[in-house]
Amino acid sequence: MKTEILQVVSVLPSANIERDVKWHAEKTGFHWISGDHMYAVLKRENIYLHLQWHADTEDDPLNGGSVIKVFVKNLQPIFDEFVNRGTVTKEKLRLNTAWGTNEFGFYDLNNNAIFIVEDN
Repeated sequence: MKTEILQVVSVLPSANIERDVKWHAEKTGFHWISGDHMYAVLKRENIYLHLQWHADTEDDPLNGGSVIKVFVKNLQPIFDEFVNRGTVTKEKLRLNTAWGTNEFGFYDLNNNAIFIVEDN
């Protein structure tokens, strides 16, 4: 069976999730649908925007790059492909995360984080 790519979601850094959720509601029309003080999912029509808190330090979870999430149906074939390409190791697959996904991720040459995600 083949992996079906469903959508790509941008994950933007935020120094203050609550402030930025309010700003997006007022200025962009994106409204909060889930999350907490560290991570928020916003939606407008059929487009999602994610915000991830960061401290802008060496320990920053974004490591100075951007983040995208590619949502798919049937994750295993594309994971196997990326293992065979040497993009990720088998240990990178995270099943049944606390946020209800199966996923794996890697960094590109510009330190951008790319996650391939399947909702449970």
